[in-house]
Amino acid sequence: MKKSWITFKLSTILVFATLFVTAQQKLPFDQLDEIAAMEMKANLGRLYQPTGNLITDYDIHYHRCVWHVDPAQRYIRGEITTYFAPISAGFDTIRFNLSDSLTVDSVKYHTSSVPFIHADEMLTIPLPAPINIFDPDSVSVYYHGVPPTTGFGSFATEMHEGVPVMWTLSEPYGASDWWPCKNSLTDKADSIDVIITSPAAYRGASNGILVSEVISGNDKTCHWKHRYPIATYLVCMAVTNYASYSDWVPFESTLVEVLNYVYPEDSASAASQTPRVIPVMQLFDTLFGLYPFANEKYGHCQFNWGGGMEHQTFSFMGSFGHELVAHELAHMWFGDMVTCGSWEDIWLNEGFATYLSGLTYEHMFNGEWWMPFKRNRIDKVTSQPDGSVWCDDTTSVSRIFNSRLSYAKGAMILHQLRWVIGDLAFFTAVNNYLYDPNLTYGFARTHDLKAHLEATSGQDLTWYFNDWYTGQGFPSYQINWTQTGDTLSIAISQTQSHPSVPFFELALPIQLKNLTQDTIIRLDNTFSGEVFDISIPFQVDSVLLDPELWLITANNNISAIPEKSIRSLITLAPNPVKDILRITFLTSFESMIIQIVDESGKLLQERDASNMQSVTLNFAGRSRGIYFLRFFSNKESVVRKIVVF
Repeated sequence: MKKSWITFKLSTILVFATLFVTAQQKLPFDQLDEIAAMEMKANLGRLYQPTGNLITDYDIHYHRCVWHVDPAQRYIRGEITTYFAPISAGFDTIRFNLSDSLTVDSVKYHTSSVPFIHADEMLTIPLPAPINIFDPDSVSVYYHGVPPTTGFGSFATEMHEGVPVMWTLSEPYGASDWWPCKNSLTDKADSIDVIITSPAAYRGASNGILVSEVISGNDKTCHWKHRYPIATYLVCMAVTNYASYSDWVPFESTLVEVLNYVYPEDSASAASQTPRVIPVMQLFDTLFGLYPFANEKYGHCQFNWGGGMEHQTFSFMGSFGHELVAHELAHMWFGDMVTCGSWEDIWLNEGFATYLSGLTYEHMFNGEWWMPFKRNRIDKVTSQPDGSVWCDDTTSVSRIFNSRLSYAKGAMILHQLRWVIGDLAFFTAVNNYLYDPNLTYGFARTHDLKAHLEATSGQDLTWYFNDWYTGQGFPSYQINWTQTGDTLSIAISQTQSHPSVPFFELALPIQLKNLTQDTIIRLDNTFSGEVFDISIPFQVDSVLLDPELWLITANNNISAIPEKSIRSLITLAPNPVKDILRITFLTSFESMIIQIVDESGKLLQERDASNMQSVTLNFAGRSRGIYFLRFFSNKESVVRKIVVF
């Protein structure tokens, strides 16, 4: 069900939120690094070469996954039946990604054993005869072994209170460490069944709905059914002596179950914390439509690592803090229902999930934590001068899940874009993106989001994505202002932290105020040194840049300029200069002569700038060193130093 983002119904949400605001003095903003560290998994030194292992010649319809595990042993035995259809002509071989650490016992095709080759992390199965394009078929793989300990922490066995626990974590490339599959961001299984057999003391957890839990002798078999499209890395399994209980989220016409599988020793503590998901799910429903897997469940499944992992319908959780709960739930819309179509575009998962956790602070807790959330994220982005949201190295797990870039910067370029195009266009575009028939329960790339943002805003946003998605760094502003009567003159110069972006074109929110009056104006800054003359009906005593924290910027300086000194009415940028120097006058002078002289005092150039607001001087070809500019007006003269490099 899709709702208009405008029709907020927040009264129930705020009631639930109030239950938690009194219980915590400070929200855990530092969970961002914990979340990112969790989602990047274990051995970050391993590089993955995905191009050699891409499988693109068939479409998966269904997996039936039968697994035998004991959390006390690092071992798995499985039978994976995959229903598929060729999408390339002459299809006579099917391939699966599979770790060489595992042993394939046999492969059955139409109940008969067929030969196979298992080498170089690939299981290759020649078929007895070619299959026609789009004709459905199936194959079953029987295997066993010890999943690799190096890699991505994709199959883990540990202890809690002396009890063994086992879980899987496959993002980004780890699924094939523990089962034969298709490591793909282009193909989702339409549905899956997961059947987990383990010692009877334990319970198995997985995606979807628990169909049955049957004890036979010393074993227990848990059968989970999931009937939504699912990406390979989101298939999960966890086994231990879980205690379970449910929270319920009410909506206008339905209830959604939140099933909690927690360690028995932590069940009382967890039961006091997991209900915080209720107002968050209701908020996301209001903003982005009903929980995408409402016909089945949502859930929290406890495991030992910090942070969490957004396995479809069952997030694995190391704790139950507000921001982590909100982040993993947000992934059900952004990451699970609509999944990034390349790890280059991981920000479509992580940037959105980070931003949605921020939106809970905007709409809940009386907005108390919204400004701290934004300040924290902007400070993280600007703590280093470089880095793009676009992931330029998908062989590096640490680069994919960089908390500063994929998470914090990904979130804040969304927030900044909301300022650029406005709330209505932004939220309408995001909803259209989520419910685009070509994307819903499928995959998306950044250009898909961009197209929807452009359609609703009526703007070509290529400049924005060039600056903020592929571009690196951020702007810093030097703002000088002076007021004469009802006219306020503001000169804006900009420097960039990284040379990949020559200038960040942004609309700047500027607050003008005194003790009793204030207003926020929007200035479309298109070049460094730009001067704006604003009619303002009160005497301004302070000027603030971006008081509500819409922009990714840092190291800004704002100065009030005395009226009389012409030195204070002249801005130079850039200085040092390589070629073009822009001179801007906060007010034009009836008479103004500019001279360029070298260190010896030799006159090199003279320029008449009378009645001009700006002028450019070309230093290209001049020797490196120090030069001086002399300004002569009808009132006084000023000398400014210039460094040419």
